[in-house]
Amino acid sequence: MKTIRMTTAQALVKFLNQQYVEFDGKQNRFVKGIFTIFGHGNVVGLGQALEENPGELEVHQGRNEQGMAHAATAYAKQMHRKQIYACTSSVGPGAANMVTAAGTATANNIPVLILPGDTFATRQPDPVLQQVEHLHNLSITTNDAFKAVSKYWDRVNRPEQLMTAMINAMRVLTDPADTGAVTIALPQDVQGESYDFPEYFFKKRVHRIERRTPVIEAVEDAVELIKMKKKPIIVCGGGVRYSEAAGALKEFCESFNIPFGETQAGKSAVEWNYPLNLGGIGVTGNLAANLIAKDADLVIGVGTRFTDFTTASKSLFKNPEVDFLTINVSQFHAAKLDATSVVADAKVGLNIIKEKLKEIGYKSAYTTEIADAKKQWEEELDRLNNVEYTSNGFVPEVAGHCDHVLEEYYKLTGSCLTQTKVLGVLNELLDDDAVIVGASGSLPGDLQRVWCPKTPNTYHMEYGYSCMGYEISGALGVKLAAGDKEVYAMVGDGSYLMLHSEIVTSIQERKKVNVILLDNASFGCINNLQMSNGMGSFGTEFRYREKETGKLTGEYVQIDFAKSAAGYGLKTYTVKTVEELKAAIEDSKKQTVSTLLDIKVLPKTMTHGYESWWHVGVASVSQSEKVSAAYKEKEETLRNIRRY
Repeated sequence: MKTIRMTTAQALVKFLNQQYVEFDGKQNRFVKGIFTIFGHGNVVGLGQALEENPGELEVHQGRNEQGMAHAATAYAKQMHRKQIYACTSSVGPGAANMVTAAGTATANNIPVLILPGDTFATRQPDPVLQQVEHLHNLSITTNDAFKAVSKYWDRVNRPEQLMTAMINAMRVLTDPADTGAVTIALPQDVQGESYDFPEYFFKKRVHRIERRTPVIEAVEDAVELIKMKKKPIIVCGGGVRYSEAAGALKEFCESFNIPFGETQAGKSAVEWNYPLNLGGIGVTGNLAANLIAKDADLVIGVGTRFTDFTTASKSLFKNPEVDFLTINVSQFHAAKLDATSVVADAKVGLNIIKEKLKEIGYKSAYTTEIADAKKQWEEELDRLNNVEYTSNGFVPEVAGHCDHVLEEYYKLTGSCLTQTKVLGVLNELLDDDAVIVGASGSLPGDLQRVWCPKTPNTYHMEYGYSCMGYEISGALGVKLAAGDKEVYAMVGDGSYLMLHSEIVTSIQERKKVNVILLDNASFGCINNLQMSNGMGSFGTEFRYREKETGKLTGEYVQIDFAKSAAGYGLKTYTVKTVEELKAAIEDSKKQTVSTLLDIKVLPKTMTHGYESWWHVGVASVSQSEKVSAAYKEKEETLRNIRRY
């Protein structure tokens, strides 16, 4: 047996270079590169190996461990999970920073390889710098925190353990049904230890991402169910995009006159103006999709996890005769809502069921309902795109303490821009193939409702974890995947302040991203939520503390985000009018460096409602009549919705 004497870290790098995936007969390298932030726990181990011989791995220098792992997640998502980045950090705080990003990847079923440094396997220097000591169990380290947010977790305490650890890591990373974050903890002394690795460990490995075919009995069950139903609706989930099944979905819908609504992950699988595309569905859905969903007698989930936002906490589908059918490569997700399940690749499942339905001549019973619902929404969308602020008698989209707050913000900033108006203008001005990236706050709701993707795969929303701080890091990852296309991070001021460090990496890499920062001086989405459930505005607006009361109820804290970003090297713009917005967008397209638009938008001018409900934990006992009323309404709603 031929062997190669290498350190554990050197063997890891060589192994990663030899991993390939094959999908529909096309083969490509699986690991594009590695994001790094070096510390004592990885710099002389994995860092040395990457300096000496990185092979074809592209090495990027991150600025924040969470941020770089978000970028890696976004890259894999935009590449439809066919290529990934790895991420490495030092021990302790560097590793802990990546836990949030690992949770984000796993919640969204996106593959990312996490390689945190770990404490010494020998324990000789214990406690090593940045080590957390557990008196009851010395084997526990910071990296054990990854267990709850990883689809596969391992610790390489001896060099030879690397082989089984990495082969299992690849198994999970290339599994379309059960992928997510994979964490391989690397004790820093083991990284530098050498071992005679067998040469066959470094052979070229091709991981075939297979299209799972359903069992015939499941197909027959699905056909029997569909043929009894008159008004089905399809829920298009992220699995449609990852399976590259958009064409199959359109053919299925056209064949039987069945409309579909989009989840956040499924949006832009098909262009927005396709006649049977109802748009976003659920809590952040629009009027058209939610009206049709309310009366549907069959819900066909294709590649969706049926999260609470998609089902409006299981309140959306109100037809007493409604049944559920799923087509999903994951048996776990296929079983949601007690559905009749077809465990299969989305494209394969749709095509097989389509042929069986054609044999029996199935058609839905829809006549004008689909077109009527779309027309209602298009009229509302036109209204939203043209909302203009007037200081006298203006009625904002979201109820609350609005009259005085809007006037205060208007006088403070000089901005008369509403959030829906801004998005309407952007929808007109951005290139058809530009990719928008989002994750948290009020923007996911607005974008799922009002954004109109003209080109497939140009809407990139992380909403499985709704992770604040993903937006700009994610935009960098998308840019690495999207090449010459313009990429726009759609971010609120709250999320921008949470994490924006990777814009510096975009400058360093000369990878232009555009930051569309909508500043309403608050965590506006949560402010809406608390007030709609009977509370006042408490701890969600960005206000000074008043000396007299000791509360955060003073004037708004003003931040010049444009000036701050200019210091990083971005081309920046301050926007307070539609004219300034249009000029900034056109000029930003001419730039070769990353840009930031600091757009001041009035509070309470985002979208809201549309036939949906969201279950949150409201106080059952309160001194406030409004809170008590909100609790009573919640309990009444729960009596009439699906329990599981």
